[in-house]
Amino acid sequence: MAVCTVYTTQSLNSACSISTPTKTHLGFHQKQVVLDSTGKITSKKGSSSSSCVITCSVDHSQTVVIGLAADSGCGKSTFMRRLTSVFGGAAEPPKGGNPDSNTLISDMTTVICLDDYHSLDRTGRKEKGVTALDPRANNFDLMYEQVKALKSAIAVEKPIYNHVTGLLDPPELIKPPKILVIEGLHPMFDERVRDLLDFSIYLDISNEVKFAWKIQRDMAERGHSLESIKASIEARKPDFDAYIDPQKQYADAVIEVLPTQLIPDDNEGKVLRARLIMKEGVKHFSPVYLFDEGSTISWIPCGRKLTCSYPGIKFSYGPDSYFGHEVSILEMDGQFDRLDELIYVESHLSNISTKFYGEVTQQMLKHSDFPGSNNGTGLFQTIVGLKIRDLYEQITASKTAAPLEATKA
Repeated sequence: MAVCTVYTTQSLNSACSISTPTKTHLGFHQKQVVLDSTGKITSKKGSSSSSCVITCSVDHSQTVVIGLAADSGCGKSTFMRRLTSVFGGAAEPPKGGNPDSNTLISDMTTVICLDDYHSLDRTGRKEKGVTALDPRANNFDLMYEQVKALKSAIAVEKPIYNHVTGLLDPPELIKPPKILVIEGLHPMFDERVRDLLDFSIYLDISNEVKFAWKIQRDMAERGHSLESIKASIEARKPDFDAYIDPQKQYADAVIEVLPTQLIPDDNEGKVLRARLIMKEGVKHFSPVYLFDEGSTISWIPCGRKLTCSYPGIKFSYGPDSYFGHEVSILEMDGQFDRLDELIYVESHLSNISTKFYGEVTQQMLKHSDFPGSNNGTGLFQTIVGLKIRDLYEQITASKTAAPLEATKA
């Protein structure tokens, strides 16, 4: 008799699949059963495996999938920490699993690093002369099948790319969460995966800022030399331009980080200009605006209610076009001296999807040690996190209401 571990989701009517951990496009062969409301189990396909996993899904309670695209060293990890904090609970690697796992799990969210879908390990890429950005070094078929499965509330055995050793480690079990975030180089590259996303974000960091950030991260945290970092950036640039950067045209929201325009010929890069580009007409998403929706605004808030040292702070807002799409753009140039005064700026922003007055400021203060917390980078990441929470609640409410409406009909 097979020994099974059962994972269930609360439901009225559930369709369950029973799976054995031998390889297929989902990471295992499936043996399906149907569990009806009386508890009767009907087998659809069998196998002789000695262990299995039963997963149950609910048609009207699918996982919400968020895609976050950016190049290496562009702030994806910081954004993920801000996002998971909005939903509550600490994001941690799977308990009892591979200590080098890239997955982060919290109460409501699971964050998957798409590096795990590398089809070539570090040595294999060197032998074939390709970078990790090259589609040939990634398994998009498996990525699509597993994201599709998780969106349908089916657990998968996801591979692990070990960033320490550069090897492909044995897979790990990922159970369907309420919110799945897929982050990495290619979440919007493959049209099949792109169509599974409920919302997508692209972090667009200028070359000057990206270079400074990558040096800080790879030298301080990973022990790389300056020469190796420069060589890595130059080697990656053609593939970045060909395969990563074009994805921003598909994003529902883009956060651009650029050098300041407040300091003429600035070379230090300590003061940044951030732009939040929000696509119009996205379901369950209303763009943030400053003062008056649809108007063109320029605002220098420095004065009695906002402390501003040189070079000050400047906001702007207005409609624009981005890759042929109508968008609204909110921009901040400069940095905050005192985060507690951010509430003055927050009070002039609308459609920020807060639960209470001052929630943006509270989140920024809570993570004041995160990179970008004193400028528009952290502000816009926080706002997008709140917008994603609102989007999730709208999607969940609509799916819950659908069966009820069908019953009334």
